[in-house]
Amino acid sequence: MLEIKYKRKPDALLNMTPIIDIVFLLLIFFLLTTNFMTQEGINVNLPLAENTAPQTQEEITVYITHEGLAFLKNEQVSDAQLYARLKSLIGDDPQRLVTVKADRQIVLNRVVNVMDIIKSAGAGRLCIATERDF
Repeated sequence: MLEIKYKRKPDALLNMTPIIDIVFLLLIFFLLTTNFMTQEGINVNLPLAENTAPQTQEEITVYITHEGLAFLKNEQVSDAQLYARLKSLIGDDPQRLVTVKADRQIVLNRVVNVMDIIKSAGAGRLCIATERDF
């Protein structure tokens, strides 16, 4: 009797090692890059608010530290310098947005004083930056 031998097809296997390697590399990449995303400017603790909306328009940012010092473009400025520099930055565009990022421990009078300087420099739009309170 003639014996027929069948060749057995190898089972299709999926090697998971390269896939796991790529997933771990992507995980490490995203973990490292999120550490480098920092907010530019002066370090202030913004006040908390529940109802906030992100601002996407280009803005002029004025920082007020907990000591009451005002900063514009990462340079400390006096009130007179703040007025003069804002006047030149705003120019003929009264709808230019100016954002105030004030420390939450600052005296309210100082923030109102800076906001008054900003409005007198010709800013038509003014907002106060906050952090979202979850």
